[in-house]
Parts: sequence; C-alpha cells; structure tokens
Amino acid sequence: MGDMKIVVGDRNLFPHRELFESGLPHGATVSWHPVFDEQSVIADLPDADVYVGGKFTAAMAAAAGRLRLIQVAGAGYDNVSLSDVSADTRVANTFHHESSIAEYIVSTAILLRRGFLTQDRALRRGIWATSVYDDTIDQPRTLRDARIGFVGFGHIGAQSWTVLRALGATGCAVTGSGSVDADEHGLAWAGDTGALTRLLDESDVVVVSAPLNDRTRGMIGRDELARIGSGGVLINVGRGPLVDPHSLHDALSDRSIAAAAIDVWYDYPSSDGTGRPSELPFSELSNLVMTPHSSGVTRDTFVGRVGDITGNITRLADGRELLRVVHPRA
Repeated sequence: MGDMKIVVGDRNLFPHRELFESGLPHGATVSWHPVFDEQSVIADLPDADVYVGGKFTAAMAAAAGRLRLIQVAGAGYDNVSLSDVSADTRVANTFHHESSIAEYIVSTAILLRRGFLTQDRALRRGIWATSVYDDTIDQPRTLRDARIGFVGFGHIGAQSWTVLRALGATGCAVTGSGSVDADEHGLAWAGDTGALTRLLDESDVVVVSAPLNDRTRGMIGRDELARIGSGGVLINVGRGPLVDPHSLHDALSDRSIAAAAIDVWYDYPSSDGTGRPSELPFSELSNLVMTPHSSGVTRDTFVGRVGDITGNITRLADGRELLRVVHPRA
C-alpha cells in the first residue's frame, strides 16, 4: 500500500497527537477532527484509508470509497453501523481501560460500603455521621471477606478481581458462555447467567460489566435488585440498559439496595457535553455516585490505545494480519 491517509474523529486521542503520529508508517498523513462533526468528517473520507473513531454512520460509509479499516478507539463498537460497512473494510477495537475501570470499581466499592459518601454530605451540614457519635449507625465493614459478584468477567472483571482479591474479598462470576474457570481465577464459583439469582443472593457488591445485547438488556430488574438486599451495593460499568432504569431508581429511592455507582447511562449528551443521563431524577438520590462514563477515561488508557491503533495501522500498511478485528468475523 502506498502513502496512507488516516482520518481521526476521536477527541480523546488529540492530547496524544505527537505520540500517535510518531507511531505511524512512513509517509502516512493524518487529518484530525478533535470535535466530531459528521459533515466535516464525511467531506474528509472519500480518499481515506483508515478512519479512527467510535462513531461511524451510514452516511459516513457511503462517503468512504476506499476505506480499509475502521479502528475504534475503545472496546465498544455499537455506534458503528456494521450493516453499512463495505465488505472490504475491517472494523477493529482496542482495550487498555481495564486497569482504570478497576480503580473505579474498587474506589466506589470502598466509598459506598464504608459510608464515606453519606458522611461527607452529613459533615457539610455539621453532622458527624459515625458510630462514634451516633449509636444508630453501625460500624461499617471493609472489603475483607466481602462477597463480590461479577455479572460479566472479561478484561474489566478479571482486572478488578485481582485488586479486590488482594484486599481479602471473595468472588463469584456469571457470564453468557459460562466458560470462566473459577479455580484459575481464584473465584469461589463461576457459572452461566442461569446462576444469576444465586450470585445476587450471595453478593455484597455486584459489579456489572457484561456486554449489551438482546439477551442481556434489562437482565437486572426489580426482582434481581431486591435479591441484592438492603445492605448491597451495585456498580455498573458495562452499559446502562443492562439494568432497568425504573427498577434501579425505585430500589435506590426505597433503600431496597444500600447504594450504587453508575458510570453508564440511558441517555447521552450532545457534542457539547450537556444533557441529563436519564429522564428519571437520579440526581436527587443521596445514595448514588453518578459519573459521566468516565471510569476508563485516563491518560494511561489512551496512551495504551494509541499504541494498539498505530500498531494496527502499521500492520495494514505492511499487509499483515490485523489484531482485534470484530467485523467481519473470522
């Protein structure tokens, strides 16, 4: 392949522009779109060999006459219109977010389980909300001997479990395939999603990182949340619709679960970063940590992704097999 043109439509890579360009094949040119504007990107695609970004629409596909690779700068490719992608174009993804998301999971588990969120909000009102001053408040538990239930156990679950296990927790996991080797990972047990009820009954902290598809959408609803119990914590870093929104709001409102940390939502903002994450008033809940799908957004994540992306572009230029191809499937 001769000189390549690469169009980048992911703003998260822009801070690493110099590193990105230094890793490309000789003669490659890059057209940067640090703010995604579909019409501007479309105008840039007809002579592009590679598109790097998380969103790829039917209109973009129609404009991309010679595209050979759509490289998603993340794990999820649900915003790529695969049905419109040319048969000659491959789609690949990348990860490197698991350590950053593991930090989020561990930190929010501790924050919520130890009651630090409640204590912070109380002390701002001059109330010392601890068992030292209030006999109605129980002494909180650490993560030692806490039971962690993983709904999904891929890169994120496995990395999180490495840290949680070191803190003395016990764990179990359910996945769609049921293929996780519990002994290999030091889990108490592992199974398929048919064992979800057992996992929820047994867990103090439930970590949701399963992929979203027709089988998993709404897999945690009113009955499932009730099984977590009034002392349980839910952490969702997978996709919002894995958990039914009305059931989640009700469970937090009536304290049928103790607390939750939610990083993935039901509505997403416009390009200016404004917009409510749900039609429901989650922001009014005091036992909820709300974050804007940021658990994996760190410098470490995107430096690692730059290496993967430029490595795949180099493989394309050299005619070698690409890594992490998600479409077309082998």
